[in-house]
Amino acid sequence: MATMGRPRQFDRNAAVKTAMHLFWEHGYESTSLSQLKAGLGISAPSFYAAFASKEALFQEAVTCYLTSHGRVTECLWDADLAPRAAIELALRRSAAMQCEEGHPKGCMVSLGVMSASGAGNEGVTAALGASRARTRAGILACVERGIAHGQLAPATDPQALATVFDSFLTGLSTLARDGATHASLDAAITQAMRLWDAASR
Repeated sequence: MATMGRPRQFDRNAAVKTAMHLFWEHGYESTSLSQLKAGLGISAPSFYAAFASKEALFQEAVTCYLTSHGRVTECLWDADLAPRAAIELALRRSAAMQCEEGHPKGCMVSLGVMSASGAGNEGVTAALGASRARTRAGILACVERGIAHGQLAPATDPQALATVFDSFLTGLSTLARDGATHASLDAAITQAMRLWDAASR
C-alpha cells in the first residue's frame, strides 16, 4: 500500500508576493477573492485563517512592494548624492523597474491612486498615498538643496520644478502599462533632466 506524502507546507511569503502581483495588476477593488484564492491555491477557510480578510492581505502586499520594488526612489534622501543626480537616479531606477520582466508593468504606488476609489475605501490605500507623498517631498528637498547650494538659479520656483519631476515620475506608470519600452522611457528622462539644466542658468 502506497504511503501518502507529507502535505505541502503553505509558503506565506510566496503567497503574499503572488497577491502583490494580482493587486499590482488589477488594483484592490478589481481583484476578487476568487482570483486571490485561485492564485494562492488555497480554499476560502484557509484564506481567512491565513490572512483574515482581503484588506489585510492587501496591506501585507503593499508592505511587500514598498520594501522591495518601491525602494527605487529612496536615493532622493541620500545626502551623499548631488540633488540633480538623486532625482535622475530615482527616475531611471523607477523606469527600469516598471519595465522589467517578472511582475506587472508600471508602479503599484502610482497606480494605487485608483486602486480603491470607492466610498469607504479611503484608508485601504493610505500607505500608497503616504509613499507618494514621501517621494514628492524627496523631490522637493532635492530641488531646494539645489537652490541652496547654487546649483539652481535663486529665482527657481522649487514647488513648480518639483511638481514637474513628480508628475513625470507618476506618468511613467501609464506609459509602461501601455507598452512603452525601457529605452524610450530612459531617453525621455534624459530630456526631462534638461529642465534642471535650464533652471541652473
